[in-house]
Amino acid sequence: MHYWKGLEAVPPGIGPSVVTIGNFDGVHRGHREVLAAVVATARERGAKAIAISFDPHPAQVHRPEAAPELIMGLEDRIETLADEGLDALLMIHYTLEFSKATAEEFVAKIIVGALNACTVVVGHDVRFGIDNSGDFDVMVALGKQYNFDVIGIEDIGDHRRWSSTWVREALNRGEVGTAAQILGRPHRMRGEVVHGAARGRELGFPTANLDPAASGIIPADGVYAGWLVDEAQMRWPAAISVGSNPTFEGVSRQVEAHVIDRPAEGVEDFDLYGQQIVVEFVEHLRPMVAYQGVEALVDQMREDVQRTRTVLLDA
Repeated sequence: MHYWKGLEAVPPGIGPSVVTIGNFDGVHRGHREVLAAVVATARERGAKAIAISFDPHPAQVHRPEAAPELIMGLEDRIETLADEGLDALLMIHYTLEFSKATAEEFVAKIIVGALNACTVVVGHDVRFGIDNSGDFDVMVALGKQYNFDVIGIEDIGDHRRWSSTWVREALNRGEVGTAAQILGRPHRMRGEVVHGAARGRELGFPTANLDPAASGIIPADGVYAGWLVDEAQMRWPAAISVGSNPTFEGVSRQVEAHVIDRPAEGVEDFDLYGQQIVVEFVEHLRPMVAYQGVEALVDQMREDVQRTRTVLLDA
């Protein structure tokens, strides 16, 4: 997939193309239905399959105090969109100045002028242009004016429309299984492994602590079964702790993953400090609780490891 960072990066003479527009936060199953329609239509028409997205999220520009927490970071969004079979992704730097373009200006300059679209594929809830003045009907009218087809995708979901909002709600409740159903894959965070208090190592359960600046929503406090993916793309089963460990005082909220079932000969060499890793959340095991003494905590951690092993074997 070609990645164009800004309109000026789009090569001249692109097209014809089949285009879609969206923030694509999380790249959930609803997004992927739209993207699949873009790719299939492009292949049928001998055109390029292109998505237009925005960074930062428009809400972070217009109302930063109330902007939603992003499900995934930009790197993961680009990587996941690339997996959907697109020919190109145009990432537009979203600013207040850019937001002043009318719906017609957006279509004329970008969709038609830069990308030479023959077809636009969007959900019926699409909004674009100044003050979100452009909607599906406006897109259809502009398609007639500028000679491109518009394909509308109906809301997609089971008992509720798949959406980024629903994913956020599930993660904030610790319902990582529900989030995975909407996403079509486990929720993940990405960040650097940093030094912590080393209490896990002292207790016999060394952990990889994620930098607080890691990308991706932190699920609700608790213990989870999941995976750790290192820089070599090795996937390790892991028991993941989220929270401020109430058994010890003065511990700030953190995400730490204890890799289980490593080969014995590799334990001493298993140093993840400074690596950029991915942590994937598969199932919530229990809430975060305070234990009466270290021995009770260690017993619980042994149980967490066993439950993690069982969950991941069945996954």
